[in-house]
Amino acid sequence: MNKSLYVFTDGGARGNPGPAAIGFVIKDNFGKVLVEKGKFIGEATNNVAEYKAVIEALRWIETNIKYQTFTVIFFLDSRLVVSQLKGLFRVKNKNLKNLTIEVKNLEKKIGQKIFYNHIPREKNKKADSLVNIAIDKEINIG
Repeated sequence: MNKSLYVFTDGGARGNPGPAAIGFVIKDNFGKVLVEKGKFIGEATNNVAEYKAVIEALRWIETNIKYQTFTVIFFLDSRLVVSQLKGLFRVKNKNLKNLTIEVKNLEKKIGQKIFYNHIPREKNKKADSLVNIAIDKEINIG
């Protein structure tokens, strides 16, 4: 059976730019959660946070997944980021262009098929909640 990883990512900023965080959840073929992570990333825009969530998930996969072959299927609620990573939209912003290059380099290192899909925000609640928990925790501490 072909192994698949289902990756739900989200990024958000309060104020855009403002305090920002990323969240991601990775599940295996059977729906078992392999990792859930939320992380504060400092001051950023929503789009930067969305990209950084994808990057963090790819880094986790690169470090932790040792299957010979597998497919990675991403689900994001950012239509812009999905369209840019699929090559449907040009990336004009310099910061986002650099993040796109980082994503593509990680994809090459992983060396597996990777797909990006847009989903409605309501279907990305866990990743979204990880973002909000990370921002709330930072704001309440800082």
